[in-house]
Amino acid sequence: MKSSRSRSRSKGNRNRSQGNQGGNVVNRVFDSSGPEGKVRGTPQQIIEKYNQLARDAQLSNDRVAAENFQQHAEHYTRMLSEAQREIEARREEQERQNRERQAERDRERAERQEREAAQAATQPPQADQIAQPQPDVADVEQESTLVDTPESQPKPKPKRAPRRKPRPKPEISEGDQPGGDDAPKAAE
Repeated sequence: MKSSRSRSRSKGNRNRSQGNQGGNVVNRVFDSSGPEGKVRGTPQQIIEKYNQLARDAQLSNDRVAAENFQQHAEHYTRMLSEAQREIEARREEQERQNRERQAERDRERAERQEREAAQAATQPPQADQIAQPQPDVADVEQESTLVDTPESQPKPKPKRAPRRKPRPKPEISEGDQPGGDDAPKAAE
């Protein structure tokens, strides 16, 4: 036989764990000690099992057992619905907090934009911020946005040697004329 100390400790642990069930109840596996023995499963599975046992008891004309099974099923139905309400309340609270955080971000963004706009309006424009005249559309179409590569640039023309002044022709005398005395010697 267990002492009363150990029993009271287990009751305290059970109460503490039941108070902290919340969303865990929906998927948690329970061992239910019913009139027909243990039923194990999630609350939804246990509810279905007790409802089936209640139908079987009604078919065998055992109204007391049927009522007992229905009460067990009702207990787990209440547990499940309470857990689902808590889950829904947590989800709604989380959504509300998310909406508040998003609204706060939007307010901060709008305030920052207003400050920047006010600051830009009070400061004189910098030299690089002064509006430049927009180029004509024709000018834009002619300009290329491609990067110039050495292959795409025109090839430089080869340098020519500078032109020299023509040499003055030596004056030809009669004896120096072609076909003179020196010409036949060259032919020989």
